[in-house]
Amino acid sequence: MQKTILIIEDDSNIRELLRLYLTQEGYKIETAQDGLEGLRAFKAHEPDLILLDLMMPVMDGTQVIKEVRAVSKVPVIMLTAKGETFDKVAGLDLGADDYVTKPFETRELIARIRAVLRRYGDNEPPKKLEYENLIIDKESYNITVKGEKMEIPPKEIELLYFLASSPNRVFTRAQLLDDVWGFDYFGDTRTVDVHVKRLREKLQDVSDKWEIKTVWGVGYKFEVRDN
Repeated sequence: MQKTILIIEDDSNIRELLRLYLTQEGYKIETAQDGLEGLRAFKAHEPDLILLDLMMPVMDGTQVIKEVRAVSKVPVIMLTAKGETFDKVAGLDLGADDYVTKPFETRELIARIRAVLRRYGDNEPPKKLEYENLIIDKESYNITVKGEKMEIPPKEIELLYFLASSPNRVFTRAQLLDDVWGFDYFGDTRTVDVHVKRLREKLQDVSDKWEIKTVWGVGYKFEVRDN
């Protein structure tokens, strides 16, 4: 189900940049240019997450958090300038879930959004996934293929689990880097290609019901077939 993100930010350039990037990531976006307009949008659209600038005209971010928290537990990520330490602490004390300092890296912000949404998600995937001739146990970091445990490095297990927990959904290489390796990882997207290649070699001919499929020009998906 598509998630809705409300961006409350008085800087029109930042607001539009966030709208473009997050739309590309598959989110539905609502925007507001000040705190009061943001509260109205929050009540009208019931977003799954709020990106909230702290320093705004009409009503500042800390007041918005107070109003939101009085009626909702919706996750809030604050957007703060470097020197706003006091406001940052105040925002967290009032119930904000995370903060990102401006100027921010888009990849880091997207990764933080995903992490916060996962924490609030009521559809967290099970720790053990089962497909034909394959069991992926994230808790014990074990992979079982045709009833036999297979020795696979932890990062390959994490990549396989991540893909298999959202069958038939396509992920870009950048998304996989952020979600499996973490947004602070400084490697490039070839890392993903290498790990996918190794997984394919190990899982070759295990089943014709599923495969790690390349979606050319986009990325990879764990494709599950009905036949």
